[in-house]
Amino acid sequence: MNENATLADEGRELDRLYLRHVADLERRFATVLTQHGWDAVAIHSGSPAKRSRFDDQFWPLRPCPPFQHWVPLSEPDCLLILRASGMPTLLRPEAASYWESPPRHDSEAFANAFDVKHVRDLSDARAHIPPGRVAFVGEDTGRAQSWGIESEAVCPAGLVLSLDALRTIKTPYETACIAAANRRARGGHEAVREAFRTDDVSELDLHLLFLRTTCQDDPETPYKNIVALGRHAATLHHVAYGRSAPKQAAESLLIDAGATCRGYCSDVTRTWVKGQGATANAFAHVVAEVEAMQQRLCAALRVGMPYEALHDESHRQVAAVLRETGVLRGPVDEAVTSGVTRAFYPHGLGHSLGLQTHDVGCALRPPRQENQFLRNTSDVAPGQTLTIEPGIYFIEALLAGVRADSRTASLVNWTLVDALMPLGGVRIEDDLLVLEGGVRNFTREELPVGGGMV
Repeated sequence: MNENATLADEGRELDRLYLRHVADLERRFATVLTQHGWDAVAIHSGSPAKRSRFDDQFWPLRPCPPFQHWVPLSEPDCLLILRASGMPTLLRPEAASYWESPPRHDSEAFANAFDVKHVRDLSDARAHIPPGRVAFVGEDTGRAQSWGIESEAVCPAGLVLSLDALRTIKTPYETACIAAANRRARGGHEAVREAFRTDDVSELDLHLLFLRTTCQDDPETPYKNIVALGRHAATLHHVAYGRSAPKQAAESLLIDAGATCRGYCSDVTRTWVKGQGATANAFAHVVAEVEAMQQRLCAALRVGMPYEALHDESHRQVAAVLRETGVLRGPVDEAVTSGVTRAFYPHGLGHSLGLQTHDVGCALRPPRQENQFLRNTSDVAPGQTLTIEPGIYFIEALLAGVRADSRTASLVNWTLVDALMPLGGVRIEDDLLVLEGGVRNFTREELPVGGGMV
């Protein structure tokens, strides 16, 4: 079967699942509206945002996630009207601009799920909003005011939190989209790995190669690709790409890059090393140990456990990896309690994933202060999709404090740290679906290898 036929089959299956997804949302939304005492809610897709107040250029639209939860469209100024009962109404302005073409979309299945009304614009949207208590959800509050919606009905906190909570447990349609987004990312990662293995290339070259291979324009990606050669991998969100190949061939590459399917994201990170000699071999050892640790953490995920507890376990395992690879000299427990592991591993273990790369709804309580960057503090539940992405980095600004404190400095092999510093760091990331009896690893279905020598 050729690729086009496979994609067509995938599209038909997603359309089938999508109609079931909408039917499920209708039931759940009716409950939420009743709980909060609203007769209806109007959800705006969004208005284009200006790049600068000093010119007339606009950013491509990132649709309002509560809108995109229902409608896989990236078109500005659409309005979805949901009542406690009855078919939802979708107001869809007709594209009239000769400056730009409307954004492409993957399916017309929504036409069978809503009462679609094609309108010239939303100036008369008020005529379609039902009577009673109607809430507005969206960023463009000026739109709500123009339709006579009272300020207290604009993004009411309780309703918005409930809508966020609905997105934490994914329907079969949503999990199928996230799986497809992982498949789409696969080719990009494989192409980048091969180019790094065989050529001296720049970060910009690798970024453009990922886009070309995954058939995405920059605004379509779930986030700006992180492509970091050598020392740049010590910058966690490195997007200031080098325009030329390094004068000395970089021995390490960290790529954190994903794809989208009908608005749903994949978020995948791999780290590769090449070259000969003691430093390359030592760094490859670190990569291999982080890879093994990441897989242990994926396997340890269990329904009912606090995600923060798994984050705490990841610090104990990072200390063990540092000890195994010769970076750490002192006891594992002391490296955790003294804060040494946080200098090597400063971010959270992972986050919820969905229509937003860092999806909402799984951080209803703040983490402990020492885990301030952890984005998921939920108790793990079936149907959640989340990432597991531990890392070890050689960041001079963070290690300086460890180096300056005699109590912690003695725990670290600084000769090895200084040798590894030019290689930046390691991160391995997979996307998981929580099941009753374990997990489904979307990423390993497509990219079985997490990192190592190329």
